[in-house]
Amino acid sequence: MGRGTKKQQEQRTIEVGAEAGAGHHVNRHRDNYISTSKYTLVSFVPKNLFEQFRRLANFYFLVISALQLVPGLSPTGRYTTLEPLCLVLFITALKEAYEDIKRHKQDREVNHRKVWVLRHGQLVQTQWQNLRTGEIVRLSNRELIPADVVVLTTSNTQGICYIETSQLDGETNLKIKQALEETAKLTQEDLANFQATITCEQPNNRLYNFDGNIAFGGMTYPLSPKQLLLRGACLRNTKELYTELYTVTGFTGHDSKLLMNSRETPLKRSNVEVVTNYNIFFMLFLEIGLAIVCSVGSTIWLSRNANRAWYLHPDKKITTTGIRNFLTFVILFNNLIPISLYVSMECVKVLQAYFINVDRFMVYNSTFAEARTSNLNEELGQVEYIFSDKTGTLTKNIMQFRKCSIAGVSYGNASAEESEAEAAGEDTAQPSVDIEMQQPASFDKVHVNFQDVALLHNLHSGHETADVIDRFITVMAVCHAVIPEENTDDPGKVIYQSASPDEGALVAAAKFLGYEFEERTPHSVTICVDGEKVNFDLLNTLDFTSSRKRMSVIVKTLDGRIVLFCKGADSVIYERLSPNTEYKDVTTQHLKEFASEGLRTLVLAWTQLDSTAYEEWNKVFQEAVTSLENREKRVRFIPTRD
Repeated sequence: MGRGTKKQQEQRTIEVGAEAGAGHHVNRHRDNYISTSKYTLVSFVPKNLFEQFRRLANFYFLVISALQLVPGLSPTGRYTTLEPLCLVLFITALKEAYEDIKRHKQDREVNHRKVWVLRHGQLVQTQWQNLRTGEIVRLSNRELIPADVVVLTTSNTQGICYIETSQLDGETNLKIKQALEETAKLTQEDLANFQATITCEQPNNRLYNFDGNIAFGGMTYPLSPKQLLLRGACLRNTKELYTELYTVTGFTGHDSKLLMNSRETPLKRSNVEVVTNYNIFFMLFLEIGLAIVCSVGSTIWLSRNANRAWYLHPDKKITTTGIRNFLTFVILFNNLIPISLYVSMECVKVLQAYFINVDRFMVYNSTFAEARTSNLNEELGQVEYIFSDKTGTLTKNIMQFRKCSIAGVSYGNASAEESEAEAAGEDTAQPSVDIEMQQPASFDKVHVNFQDVALLHNLHSGHETADVIDRFITVMAVCHAVIPEENTDDPGKVIYQSASPDEGALVAAAKFLGYEFEERTPHSVTICVDGEKVNFDLLNTLDFTSSRKRMSVIVKTLDGRIVLFCKGADSVIYERLSPNTEYKDVTTQHLKEFASEGLRTLVLAWTQLDSTAYEEWNKVFQEAVTSLENREKRVRFIPTRD
C-alpha cells in the first residue's frame, strides 16, 4: 500500500518554500553529506587485509608462516617469516591509513563549507552537509555550488548566470544558465513566502539531461538543463556581469549527478603490481618444482638408509615421509621470493608521491599536483598515447567564420591554410578587398575571418540571390541561444556570450555582414539591419542535442508570418528538405570542398509554416516539454519539418 505506483516511483516530488528544508523535513530525501573515503574505523582492518592478501606474495608468506608454526616441520624458527610479514602488513596499512585520512579531511572540509540558506524568511548560514532538498539557497560569484540546484532568479534582468564546469567535464569555457521567466523577477522578499512543488526525474548520472516541472500559482512550467546547476560547478561572473542568484535544492549528497558519476574508491592495482604477481607465480612454480625434486630424492635416500639415519626420525610410511619432506623444502626455499619486495615497492611509491606533490614544474595557477593515491604512480611513466575527442582542446574553443555557400554561390576567398598563415603574420598575397569589408564597425577579428566583397555586393545590388542571402544572414542572427551584454569598459559596444563557440562565430559573422543581434527576451529577438531594428516574436525554441543534431526556432515576423529557422548537421537537414529544394547538389559540392580544407560545416534552412498546422503542432509540443517521461524522446519524435 505504501509503495505507490510505478509512475510515482519514477518521479521525485520536492516541496519548496517555508515548510520545506531542514526545519520541517517535509522532503524525505538524502542529506547533503558526502564521503569519498575508502575505509571507516570498522571496515579498515578486514578491508585492508583483504586488499593486501590479494597480493600473491603476501598470501604465500601467510601460508609459509602457518607451516612454520607446525612442530617438527620447519627447518627454521617458528616466527622467521611471520614477524617480517606482520611488519610488511603494518607498514602498508599505515600508508593506506595515511592516504585515507587525507580523504576524510577533504570530505570534512567539503561538508563543513558554509552556504546561505533562506529559512523562515531570513538568510542564515549553514554547513553544506545540513542542506536539504527544497531549501532556497543564495549563491554569489566564484562560489562553488553545494548541490544540484534549480535556478529561480538572478540579479541579472534576463535571469542569466554563468557557471564553469571544469570539475565535471573538463570544459573551462563558461556555460550559460537561465531562470524561467516566471521566476526570474522574484525578490528575496517574494521568496520568503514562495511555495512551489517540483516534480522531476529520480537521481541519475546523466550530466546533460534533466526533466522536471515546477508548479506554483496554479500553473505548471517545464524545467530543463538550462535551469539546473550541478554540484561541483562554480558560479562565475564576467567583466560585464556580476551575478547573485537564488536557487532551490533538488538533488543532494550522493544523489547529485557528480556523486552518481563517481564510484566507490576502488582497490587499485598498477600494471607493475600485476606483472610482479605473474613473476611470483613463476617463482612459486619453480620453488614447488625444486621442492618436489628434493623431497623425492630425500625420500628415496631415507628409504635406503633408514637404519643409519635414525637421528632423522624417518616415518615408516614412505608417503607420509615424502609429504613432510616436501613441506619442509617449501619452507626452506621460501627465500626465493623476497619478503621485502612489496615493502621496497611501497617505499618507492610513497617517495614518488611526495616528489609529485612538491614538483615545481607541475604547477598550474599556484596549484601543485596532488597524488591522492600512491598506488598508481608508476602508470604515469607508461603513457604512450594521449587521445582527445574534444576539438576545443586543439582550437582553444575559438571558431572563425571563413566561408559560406548561398544559393549555389561560394563566398570567402581565404583557405584554412591561408587564414592560419595570415594569423601568424605571413604574407599570403591575398587579392585586394574593400577596406569596409575587412574592418567594419565593431569588427570581431577573433570570430570572423571572411574576405569576399561579392556577398555584400550581391545583397545590396538587387542580385537575383539577394533574398536568399538576406534569409541566410537572418537565420544566423536569430537562430541561436546567444546572450548580448553591454561592455562596461566600452559603453555602446555589445559583447556576445555563448555556450558554444560555433554560435558565437555565426552571430559575430551576421553582425559583420550588417545584421546585428541586439536584444533577446524570453519571447522576442531583436536585430538591427542597416540601422533599422527588426523584431521577431519568439514562439518556440528547440535546442540542439546530440540526438537531434540541429537547433530550431519558430518566430513570427512583423508581417504576421510564422517562420521556422533551423541550423545543424547536413545529414539531418538534407533528409528534411522538400524534394523541389533548389541548390541542393551544388551546395553539397561546396560542403565537400569546405570539409576537405579542414573547416567545420553546418547547414542553414528555413520554411514558412501554416498557422493552423502550427497551432496543432504547438499543442503536442507543449505536452511533450512538460512531460516527465522520455521528454527528449517525445520532443524529438513530434511530427515536424524542422
